[in-house]
Amino acid sequence: MLVIAGASGKLGFATLTSLLEQNLIPANEITVTSSSAAGAAKLKPATEKGVKLVSAEWDDPTSWEAAFQNADKLFLISSARIEKDFGDAPHGQGREADHFGALEAAKKVGVKHVYYTSLAFANPSKSRVMKAHERTEEYLRNEWPGKFTIIREGLYNESWPLYFGHYDVPNDARDEIITGGDSPISWTSIPDLGLANALILAAPSDDWAGKTFYLSQRKAHTLDQVAGMVSKARGKSVNFKVVPREGHEKFYVQERNMPAPMITWWSKTYDALRDGECQIDDPTLQQLLAEKGLKPTPMEETVAEMLKI
Repeated sequence: MLVIAGASGKLGFATLTSLLEQNLIPANEITVTSSSAAGAAKLKPATEKGVKLVSAEWDDPTSWEAAFQNADKLFLISSARIEKDFGDAPHGQGREADHFGALEAAKKVGVKHVYYTSLAFANPSKSRVMKAHERTEEYLRNEWPGKFTIIREGLYNESWPLYFGHYDVPNDARDEIITGGDSPISWTSIPDLGLANALILAAPSDDWAGKTFYLSQRKAHTLDQVAGMVSKARGKSVNFKVVPREGHEKFYVQERNMPAPMITWWSKTYDALRDGECQIDDPTLQQLLAEKGLKPTPMEETVAEMLKI
């Protein structure tokens, strides 16, 4: 039995969709978790095919124990509760606390193999977005008794607005975008990641046990190049400017009225970019897609699609 923890989120849903569409694992051998009515509604087509849906809450360890009953494999998608990381959260108090609780529950009921969705930064990283992942990777290496696989998922093609100055896709009228750094980024589309994850989960457990790797396409694009893609899609020039991280924080808090805790946490991402942490040279994603006769989705295609009016 495979359990997908957080199956209604972007990555979890893409992975589940690929598992079912590619007939990689029978629907009745998959359990998915969700913590909301909206998530349950999104997963209804899958449950109609035989996938089992259970409710599980990060703050309720017993709900995870129930969800993981009879599970051989657990696909643990990282917590989205980023506010827990704000303010340089001490060890065990950031998002990793959510992961630790779920993993302790998995340990208690005897889950054999955990596949964890980390992120495609260096470890250790200068970013703060990676901190909870670093701590969870450390837990798996030092405290998890069974098999584990650490998948450092590529930065989503679809997430470019976040990195590109918190760009408001439908409404942003800025002619110049300011950020605290830039470098080539190995952007990777969510559907491509979903298929690659599905192929990994469907493979014999020993094929991926003990491995840490990146799922990122090798072709990389800078944020300055993304500005060119946005300009083309918008039919007007959108310039790009790099400023010191402190200038980034001041601009987005004071000029764009964004919350300081989030901006301060996020801005350290640009320190990581300056060091080239997100330019990945790992063939794993492209090899997996090639098994299905596919190539990674070009970044230009995703940007153009998202900016269609």
